[in-house]
Amino acid sequence: MIGFCIPYKILSLAQLQLRKMPNVASILKSEISRVARKEVRGETLPLRKAVSSYRAEIAALKRRAQTLEQALRRLSNGYMKAAPSSAVEEDTSKFRFSAKGLASQRQRLGLSAEQCGLLLGASSQSVYNWEQGKTRPLARHLPAIAAVRGLSRKDAADRLQSLQR
Repeated sequence: MIGFCIPYKILSLAQLQLRKMPNVASILKSEISRVARKEVRGETLPLRKAVSSYRAEIAALKRRAQTLEQALRRLSNGYMKAAPSSAVEEDTSKFRFSAKGLASQRQRLGLSAEQCGLLLGASSQSVYNWEQGKTRPLARHLPAIAAVRGLSRKDAADRLQSLQR
């Protein structure tokens, strides 16, 4: 039998350094940190969503508290003048304001703009601007305007006398 001799190639030191085996400890450490990051991300995702929803709720509550504080300041400063008590309680959401309608009501009752303003809890200039269509009355004036619709000339005169005293 003829023997074959396979020559082994002897590698140089530089070639051996290129074929270095990786350090098992460093590979294991990097894999453990990757898995740990993945687990932490999975655990914190619901917390992040909860924090986001809580922040939205807090912002809504802050806006609500701000509007309530403004309303309280208005009430405490006497911003809301007492409107004349109405014998006829109408739902102001169904009330439609008309500039011509207000002017005709004022003429029907024989009132000046100043007297009408006194009945409505507004200034005479406001009444004039409403009638001219330059501005619209605030929501707080609408119940008083609706109440004036149901007044007779005598009732309007009686209310004016009671307000002027």
